[in-house]
Amino acid sequence: MSNKKKSKLTPEQQKYKEFVSQREPKRPIFINCLKAFFVGGTICLIGQGISAFYMAFFDFNEATVGDPTVATLIFLSALFTGLGVYDHLGQWAGAGSAIPVTGFANSVASAAIEHRSEGLVLGVGGNMFKLAGSVIVFGVFAAFIIAIIKILLQGLGGMA
Repeated sequence: MSNKKKSKLTPEQQKYKEFVSQREPKRPIFINCLKAFFVGGTICLIGQGISAFYMAFFDFNEATVGDPTVATLIFLSALFTGLGVYDHLGQWAGAGSAIPVTGFANSVASAAIEHRSEGLVLGVGGNMFKLAGSVIVFGVFAAFIIAIIKILLQGLGGMA
């Protein structure tokens, strides 16, 4: 805590903060990083295996295999979220399970499952897109800005 924030605390509050910090369990940061690294890497390895499967047994190449691979990973993540497996993995692995696209699918599916008692439209649909909606809006907005920049740079390149 910064000294500026400490000065605003009363002496009792400062003593309590010190008391809490002394008794707070230390987090195993290195072990947590290793867990996140290996779980995230394993999810990516599974994705690579799915890509290789689609290229070997279906008519996909490296340019076209991305979409079915991502769709399969999203489906598996939602399925494992519904079965309660992905939540246990997320508690153990932390950011390693949250960063890949499967973490986003888990967040959307968890919100849908949590609010299913409120009905399909207002419960599942409304709460599922609270998270997904903001991600989609910012993604579309970022793509729009990048497209404008690209068009402007291409226009400037043509003038030279």
